[in-house]
Amino acid sequence: MVRVSNRKRVLVTGGAGFLGSHLCERLLNEGCDVLCADNFYSGTKDNIVHLLDHPHFELLRHDVTFPLYIEVDEIYNLACPASPVHYQRDPVQTTKTNVHGAINMLGLAKRTKARIFQASTSEVYGDPEIHPQQESYWGRVNPIGMRSCYDEGKRCAETLFFDYHRQHRLEIKVARIFNTYGPRMHPSDGRVVSNFIVQALQGKDITLYGDGSQTRSFCYVDDLIEAFVRLMASPQEVTGPINLGNPEEFTILELAETVLRLTDGKSTLVMQPLPQDDPRQRQPDIALARQTLDWQPKIRLEDGLSKTIDYFRRLLAS
Repeated sequence: MVRVSNRKRVLVTGGAGFLGSHLCERLLNEGCDVLCADNFYSGTKDNIVHLLDHPHFELLRHDVTFPLYIEVDEIYNLACPASPVHYQRDPVQTTKTNVHGAINMLGLAKRTKARIFQASTSEVYGDPEIHPQQESYWGRVNPIGMRSCYDEGKRCAETLFFDYHRQHRLEIKVARIFNTYGPRMHPSDGRVVSNFIVQALQGKDITLYGDGSQTRSFCYVDDLIEAFVRLMASPQEVTGPINLGNPEEFTILELAETVLRLTDGKSTLVMQPLPQDDPRQRQPDIALARQTLDWQPKIRLEDGLSKTIDYFRRLLAS
């Protein structure tokens, strides 16, 4: 087959999701031909409707648990529901998406000799015994808990990626993503940032699980997408896994109070029991990302929250 364009052909699975839609937009701005594949289980066309008329964007309704026969130069494998509400709704399908999806996308990369990126997660560390978390830490994960379909599914996907790399010399890039927020988050996905913002804007009680002392680190979506692009373009020997997230640590109570202040909200904070296997601490050590990608987040939490609040305010008004 003769190529008629020098544009890089890039597949983004889960491209209609929160992160995927921002990545598709960035890749189009970089001059790529972008094929967005999504089965719309947790993604939505609203996230990519502004891209549909772009001459170098193509949308394909597809479930990665089935093979895909196309020609590509690069693959970003983001397909998987990423919030507990969505991935626990059908845990068997979540495991299939992680494992069968990885096998199918790795098979496609092997056939086309494409470089392939895996969106892994900080959840591979489970409820960690070390703090902050480094890539060398093997994790503390409950293999039979309510979150296992996601945690263990992502761990198995990492195994597959490195076995394909060793056995078939595939060019792989594995990113362990920590909490990310920004416009196009689903308003009812159960993630803490979107929960707090929506509850504050609607004047409802803000729900804190536990006593609010558990910590998270929040990375604005634009910072994360910059890291994705840099990791994909890094030298072949840089495989990861590599932590991508914001190393600034905040308690959940601090986040709730900041959201209330930025929304000028009057909501009451209400404590609920902590969900099973919910990690007490989550903070990335990003020394490897700084060293290999020359990357670190630039957007302050308050600035990113203000942009996200503006998005949800428009969304709820419409």
